[in-house]
Amino acid sequence: MGFVVGVDVGAATAKALAMNDGQVLGYFIMSTGPSVAKASHTVLEEVLTKAGGSRSDIEYVVATGWGRDGVSFANKKVSEIICHAKGAFFLIPEAKSIIDIGGQDSKAISLDENGNIFSFVMNDKCAAGTGRFFEVMAKVLEIELTEIGDMALKSKDPCEISSTCTVFAETEVVAHRATGRSVEDLIAGIVRASARRVAVMARQVNPRPVLVFSGGVAKNIGVKKALERELGLEMVIPDEPQIVGALGAAILAKAELAKGG
Repeated sequence: MGFVVGVDVGAATAKALAMNDGQVLGYFIMSTGPSVAKASHTVLEEVLTKAGGSRSDIEYVVATGWGRDGVSFANKKVSEIICHAKGAFFLIPEAKSIIDIGGQDSKAISLDENGNIFSFVMNDKCAAGTGRFFEVMAKVLEIELTEIGDMALKSKDPCEISSTCTVFAETEVVAHRATGRSVEDLIAGIVRASARRVAVMARQVNPRPVLVFSGGVAKNIGVKKALERELGLEMVIPDEPQIVGALGAAILAKAELAKGG
């Protein structure tokens, strides 16, 4: 049994996905950790186990993501913008726009009718609004990262967080907490500030429905709701929003194999 593999190594998480004849055989997600090389080999071995195969069964590998240059066994390395577009369009053929928020960056992509990239913008210079931003805030407020989404929705009076810088936003949160504001209001303020920043970026590509929300932060219901309010558009989240890039890489691997790449 031969199959293709997509490997997406981000700053926070590494993902691998195996496909055969257009069917997903399995995928695996883990923290990237300090070594891109080690993470890429680990996700490959894990996804091989899930797919029920060995390295000799792999016909082609495409690597993507921030750490793609460290994936030594990849046959080809491709921009995450291209891979996210391919993955999202495969999962949701009606997709016209994509917002992806990962551990350390965010991106917005506009697609044409055939799923080709029309325009895109990427923020990888500031952590505000990314998974890392929420990790920092969860630690400051001594709550679990997974609690943020639901807690934000419980707020009746969100705090005003004016800074979009992680460090300054943390200072604002500490100051609000000192006045006795509830954790729910603090979280809601953080989520709203993050959504505003991402929305400013996303508007540069003129997002249109169907708007797909991918990346680890897509699992945060509070961010989804806040972004929908900011953009005036509903967002569709894939069943597993973290594997969209790896899926796109696997799709490209199949295409490369078909043309003798």
